[in-house]
Amino acid sequence: HHSAALAQLASRIGAVMRFGTATGQDPFAKVKELIQGLIAKLQAEAGSEATEKAYCDEQMAKTEEKKGELESDISKLSAKLDQSISKSAGLKSEVKELQAALAALTKQQAEMDKIRQETHSDYLVAKTDLESGLSGVRKALGVLREYYGSAAAAMLQSSSNLADDMKQPALPEAHEKATGAGTSIVGILEVVESDFAKSLAAEETAEDDAAAEYEQISQENRVTKTLKEQDVKYKTAEAKSLDKAISELTSDRDTADSELSAVLDYYSKIKERCIAKPETYEQRAARREAEI
Repeated sequence: HHSAALAQLASRIGAVMRFGTATGQDPFAKVKELIQGLIAKLQAEAGSEATEKAYCDEQMAKTEEKKGELESDISKLSAKLDQSISKSAGLKSEVKELQAALAALTKQQAEMDKIRQETHSDYLVAKTDLESGLSGVRKALGVLREYYGSAAAAMLQSSSNLADDMKQPALPEAHEKATGAGTSIVGILEVVESDFAKSLAAEETAEDDAAAEYEQISQENRVTKTLKEQDVKYKTAEAKSLDKAISELTSDRDTADSELSAVLDYYSKIKERCIAKPETYEQRAARREAEI
C-alpha cells in the first residue's frame, strides 16, 4: 500500500518537474508540498494502524481470556453434571432394591403371622383336649383310689384281731380278684395320667418356644423395616435434590454453551479483521502492475 503511494508521489513529482516551469511555478515548492502531504497522510495512516493494532490486541486478549474462562466453566459444569447424574442413578437403584427388600420382608412377616396363628390355634385345641383328658383320668383315679382304698382298709381292720378273724367267714375269692384288677386299672390310669401330663407340658413348652421365636424374629423384622424405610426416605430425598441440581447445572451449562458460541463467533470475526492473511501470487502480481 505504501509502495503505491510512493509511486503515485513520484508520478506527481515528475509531472510537476515537467510542467511546473512552463507555468511559471516553483517546481520545488510544489514537490515539497506533495512530500509534506504524503508524510501527513502516512502519519495519519500510521496512527490509524496503531489504534487498530491496539484495538485488535485488546480484543484478541479479552476474547481469548473469555473463551478460556467459558471453556473451563463448561468443563467443570460437565464434570459436576456427570457426577450428579451418576449419583442420582445410583441412589434410585438403591431405593428400588430397598423397596424390593421391604416387599419381601412384608411377605415373610405375613407368612409368619399366618403360621403363628395356625400353630397357636392347634395348640389351643391340643391343650383343651389334653386338659380334658387329664381331668377325666384324675377324676377316675380319685374314685378308684377312694373305692379300693376303703376296701383295703376294711381288710386290714378285719385281719388285725385273730380271734375276731376266726369268728368271721373268709372273704370270697371273687372279692380278692376284684381288688387285684382294681390295682391294675389304677396303675394303667396312672400311666395314662403321666402321659397326658407330659404331653401337656411338651405342648406348652413348644408353644412358649414358638411364641418367643416368633416375637424375636418379628421384632428384628420391625427394626429392619424401620431402618430400610428411613433409608428409602433419605435416599429418595437426596435423589430428588440431585435431580434439581442436575436441572440447574444443565441450564447453567446450556447458558455457558450459548455464551461460548457467541464468543467464538466474535473471535472468528476479530481474527479475520486483525490477523493478516498471506498475499497470494495473483494479488502480488496485480499490486505490482498497479505500482508500475
